[in-house]
Amino acid sequence: MKILVLGSGAREHAIILALKSEDAGHELLAAPGNAGIARDAQIVDVDMLDGAAVTSFANENGVNLVVVGPEAPLVAGVADVLREHGIPVFGPGRAAAALEGSKAFAKRIMEDADVPTGRAVHARTLEEVAGALDAYGAPHVVKADGLAAGKGVIVTSDRQAALDHAAQYLPTGPVLVEEFLSGPEVSLFFLSDGDTVRALSPAQDFKRALDGDEGPNTGGMGAYSPLPWLAERFGDEAAFVQQVTDEVALPVIRRLDEEGTPFIGLLYAGLILTDAGVRVIEFNARFGDPETQVVLPRLVTPLSRLLLAAATGTLEDEPAPQFSDDVAVTVVVASEGYPEAPLTGRPITGLDAAEAIEGVHIAHAATKASDGALLATGGRVLNVVGRGSDFRTARERAYRGIAEISLEGAHHRSDIAAHVAE
Repeated sequence: MKILVLGSGAREHAIILALKSEDAGHELLAAPGNAGIARDAQIVDVDMLDGAAVTSFANENGVNLVVVGPEAPLVAGVADVLREHGIPVFGPGRAAAALEGSKAFAKRIMEDADVPTGRAVHARTLEEVAGALDAYGAPHVVKADGLAAGKGVIVTSDRQAALDHAAQYLPTGPVLVEEFLSGPEVSLFFLSDGDTVRALSPAQDFKRALDGDEGPNTGGMGAYSPLPWLAERFGDEAAFVQQVTDEVALPVIRRLDEEGTPFIGLLYAGLILTDAGVRVIEFNARFGDPETQVVLPRLVTPLSRLLLAAATGTLEDEPAPQFSDDVAVTVVVASEGYPEAPLTGRPITGLDAAEAIEGVHIAHAATKASDGALLATGGRVLNVVGRGSDFRTARERAYRGIAEISLEGAHHRSDIAAHVAE
């Protein structure tokens, strides 16, 4: 197949690496891509936010499938335009993508579908925020209603800090004040064709910038998959996945279909395992980053087959995706100053030595080639992925890879997957 992947981050690089690994002769295209993606796919000049431009390119170049990676093109309605012209596209339309684009919309859908989630107040003024903070008590959870690149959420016991966070986002729209839910978090991806869902393997990511889950929220500093500790509570991973499928994914997909906004693409369920049961923290309308970087390397079923089945409404014909017994750990290399004010434009070296380590590969998040050098162009720069037969091996490989890489001022967490490796 000729497949066009829209996006420029490590998530998109992970998707392309999974498609390339099938050895099926796919012709892989990417827009806008990055320096790492350029090694594994042909970079093409098309604006990923312009549905008409993407559609014209797909038609003129015989593209068989378009995969929309990041949230911005989804919320911009790029998938709608492609579908209107009969081009298979993996990614929800604008209306269904509001599941990520609006926290308030997601809460309403969950309530209508009777999906377990925390209480929340949709606040439009600081006075409403203050009232909700006092009603729920500390720790306080405040979320920007719209897209915020993974940085629109604050969890704090400092009431003033919660108010300040709300004040930052209120000029652009409402915020959600939620009750604090306590417990381990799980990310679970579902492929959907608008009717049928197929679950992938669970993962856990690390949102805080610093070791010990300290520091500010980020887009994610690392992840691992699978989650062996799920067996302690659910018997095995399959039982957990089936419960979330029945109680979360299918009710949401069916509710959106009933409202005339079928969800075709990747439903990301951000979950928390509380003492009272599984609760949904949030939904995303695309593959999660950095969880994709540890889930897809373990996928045995050809990814292209699953994506095309979802895009063409034939997912019911596909059996449950199969995964290897290997484990995967990814650690993010971030620029100095990330997440508040990352310093970019600095050279990166050592990647060849890192990838020469057995079981290690790198997904590029924010890189470009310039005059023979590799430069960092954003906050999260690289995802170093280690695979192995057990967590200790996979983790050791990932951190050995990190040690080979040089980027002035870079930082990373040293405790990714430490508790499962022990």
